[in-house]
Amino acid sequence: MKPPGARIPFADLHLTEESADVADAIRRVIDRAWFVLGPEVETFEREFALASGSPHAVGVGNGTDALALVLRALGIGAGDEVITTPLSAAYTAMAIVMAGARPVFADIDPERLTLDPAAAERAITERTVALLPVHLYGQPADLPSLAALARRKGLVLVEDCCQAHLATCEGQPVGTFGVAGAFSFYPTKNLGALGDGGAVITRDPALADRIRRLRNGGQTDRYHHVEMGVNSRLDEMQAAILRARLPLLAQRTSRRRLLAGMYRTMLADSTVAIPREMDPGHVYHLFPVKVRRRTALQDRLLASGIETLVHYPIAISQQPAFVATNPANCPEAVRAANEVLSLPLYPSLSIEAVQLVAEVVRKEQSS
Repeated sequence: MKPPGARIPFADLHLTEESADVADAIRRVIDRAWFVLGPEVETFEREFALASGSPHAVGVGNGTDALALVLRALGIGAGDEVITTPLSAAYTAMAIVMAGARPVFADIDPERLTLDPAAAERAITERTVALLPVHLYGQPADLPSLAALARRKGLVLVEDCCQAHLATCEGQPVGTFGVAGAFSFYPTKNLGALGDGGAVITRDPALADRIRRLRNGGQTDRYHHVEMGVNSRLDEMQAAILRARLPLLAQRTSRRRLLAGMYRTMLADSTVAIPREMDPGHVYHLFPVKVRRRTALQDRLLASGIETLVHYPIAISQQPAFVATNPANCPEAVRAANEVLSLPLYPSLSIEAVQLVAEVVRKEQSS
């Protein structure tokens, strides 16, 4: 929805060419009258696993649950520490707490804006059991370095891929470097449902089976609970909608890359700083720039009818909810949180709109 007076909204969630297919999918579920853990979920799991380069996918209620269930399925819990990034949505760290473990924040690489492998190594203690990087804004974290660190230190690598559908790192799909990858299908994601949804991909069939059990109350079959699980199931309606939208994801990813390339070219000599594209597998869930006078630029863009957002204005390590975890100081993440501003970028955004946004940024920054 556009804010009052906005010519260019930050996002556009309207259905486009898939509208008829989504309507057919919804009708199919209604006509079948099977709404939870049925054929739509099973088929979507197979299709999403194939698209993501993994043999197994498990649909769950949302991306936060996807992360928490992976950690629980791995036996991670009380007394354990999981190293993660302080620059992300807070739900990444909340998932660690949900599993019963302690999130440990290691600073970010100021160029990539994802978890810095050197900082992660410095944060390792005798309680550390896992690394949990986030592929932020669609940019893959430094997975070769993080995977090597995990192997060297005997740690588990779990990937937060909630902003990185179809992203690759050195040609390999994200979510396949570690033991598992967690995805969100929140409506604003590159592959979005019309509500909440999430999934886990993994190459480990035993891990996939345990996550399937945990998402459904720990049941092996109806009313037989062999362990304490949760209620976190991707429902049939959202699975059917995702099936209708998944075939367009590759095309829409290419469009995101095209528009991002235009921004990069047109803003190359402006006074805003654009985080480097560290790998061509970047899928541009968001297009952040860094600017010191962020509020002033954001206000001037809005005055020109252009909506922007901040992802994220407070480092997780500075959030009041995490005071009890005794978070480390993460100056690079704090600096980024004070400077990042996300410009509009989505598949239905026109080339003319990108040109206008860039023109206003360049004009206002030079004034």
